Amino acid sequence: MIRLGLVQTNSTGDYQKNLEFAHAQIRQASNEGLRLVAFPEMFLHLGEKKEEKLKIAQHLDGIIVQTFQEYAKDHHISILMGSIYEPVPNSNHHLYNTSILIDSQGEIQGVYRKIHLCDIDSPSLKNVESKNIRPGTEIVVVDHELGKIGLSICYDLRFPGLFQNLRAKGAEIIFVPAAFFLQTGKHHWLPLLQARAIENQVYIAAPAQWGWHYGDRYSYGHTVLIDPWGTVVACASEYPGIISGTIDLDYLARIRERMPVMEHRRPEYYL
Repeated sequence: MIRLGLVQTNSTGDYQKNLEFAHAQIRQASNEGLRLVAFPEMFLHLGEKKEEKLKIAQHLDGIIVQTFQEYAKDHHISILMGSIYEPVPNSNHHLYNTSILIDSQGEIQGVYRKIHLCDIDSPSLKNVESKNIRPGTEIVVVDHELGKIGLSICYDLRFPGLFQNLRAKGAEIIFVPAAFFLQTGKHHWLPLLQARAIENQVYIAAPAQWGWHYGDRYSYGHTVLIDPWGTVVACASEYPGIISGTIDLDYLARIRERMPVMEHRRPEYYL
């Protein structure tokens, strides 16, 4: 049995305030004996201005990542930095949306750059993530001490092929740190997460942004842990904070043994 924590944040453009909140959640998770604590997408900065994003962006050896490596060592806990802005080499205008998995010794175990970018033009929601963000190109599964961990970010959730690939590469737990818009989240967030858990027979761990951030930017929240049968193990209420739940890899193995869907696949008939 593995107990992990998922943090729901209400991040703004105030980096220092967001950092202090994150550190408090790490201390709480460590005090509760949790093995891993995961944060949402853009948990250290969710602001409106492109100039602020470029200013806060950090390379993997920058002070922000180093700070969380120290937190992991000091509190003896693994940390998923849901995502931060990372500079793109040879570009002054684009960033990566990057998720970083740090183990309890403070070592970086996995780095994932968001592959699918959220460009939407609908009556209720307009967003062009590709204006500032460059897509990643690598699918990431980490052989972590807690199990085989697959990494994704937010809008990736809408692309089942990615999750099928993560499962094929051995993923047992897939993280989906997100800042899902309120307009779409209230209709799609939980159904999509449960579908990805059921069809791939994995645990889905989805730490999320919640509430108002700036202007008309609201996040849906509902940070959630879902088991491979599609059952909601834990779900956050309507406020920032941490929830915890248990990962049972023996239970996961039994589900896969009793219904071996990966063996039943017939990809020659799929597009």
